[in-house]
Amino acid sequence: MTSTITSPTETALAIPKRGMPVTIITGFLGSGKTTLLNYILSNRQDLKVAVLVNEFGDINIDSQLLVSMDEDMVELSNGCICCTINDGLVDAVYRVLEQGDRVDYMVIETTGVADPLPIILTFLGTELRDLTHLDSIVTVVDTETFTPEHFESEAALKQIAYADMTLLNKTDLASPEKVKELEAYINTVKVGARILHTQHGKAPLPLILDAQLTQPEAYREFLDEEATAGEEHDEHKHDEHHHHEHDRHEHHHHEHHHHHSHHLENDGFVSVSFESDRPMDVKKFESFLQEQLPKDVFRAKGILWFSDSDLRNIFQLSGPRFDLQAEEWRTPPKNQVVFIGRNLNADEIKQNLTCCLA
Repeated sequence: MTSTITSPTETALAIPKRGMPVTIITGFLGSGKTTLLNYILSNRQDLKVAVLVNEFGDINIDSQLLVSMDEDMVELSNGCICCTINDGLVDAVYRVLEQGDRVDYMVIETTGVADPLPIILTFLGTELRDLTHLDSIVTVVDTETFTPEHFESEAALKQIAYADMTLLNKTDLASPEKVKELEAYINTVKVGARILHTQHGKAPLPLILDAQLTQPEAYREFLDEEATAGEEHDEHKHDEHHHHEHDRHEHHHHEHHHHHSHHLENDGFVSVSFESDRPMDVKKFESFLQEQLPKDVFRAKGILWFSDSDLRNIFQLSGPRFDLQAEEWRTPPKNQVVFIGRNLNADEIKQNLTCCLA
């Protein structure tokens, strides 16, 4: 198997023949998607990679962990591009494709509660299929904290079911028995699943990038259903004489209205965002995490400003674990944090966080 990672020159020549290759990184809350993405960006050699980050919440935290974001799309320090998906996936992809500079590869990081199927169908069932090549769907799993209860979540189940490659991440934190048990469970969800063991998201890139793992034929039934639904919608619009204003791109004609998933409503997930221009008291914040944090919070992440520190603190919480990493500020100091979980009381969480301010 030839990897474009090790041969950038050949990659640039081959890509126009089949469109820009695209990898979708998905996985449940806290599994290590952003860690994998950062590993890819650090080991991409001479490839120019476009990164699309799709957040669940009002504050875009993940992209800030990659780069300080000022616009929808920015040039990363390593020559890659980072783009937030604000106006819809198709528009975001076009913004990348219209860049004057060459882009060799696209990586999309979904939210931890995303059903990957609508994203897959957007690449296989719209005009993007002529411009891009869906190469692989990679699902990251937190080996240590995984339990079958995760799969009470419809989205988490689908992330495994649609994976071309499943990364059992954080295997260093789990017993060998737990790893074997998890492998057996995944094979009941997806027979013949490709599974890799990883630590800190360090996957052999030739096995997940430009690996030509995705088989479009497997989605034929879904695409046929989409086409039928689209025809019915177009007839309905015609009957009502409903007109859309076009801008400079023909692709805006396609609303892709049918690419909608109800898994968030079904799973009961909510996102609670908190921002403040005042610093926090670190001891009060730690007390909040230990004594007041609802047990139904699956994931939290943010940029924190503490009164006793001049540094920017990157906050990550996944299940029972939380971590703070300090670095220099790249922007004016402020607190930005997002909590994701089931059936959370947003007002109560925000009030408790307000009490943590210095």
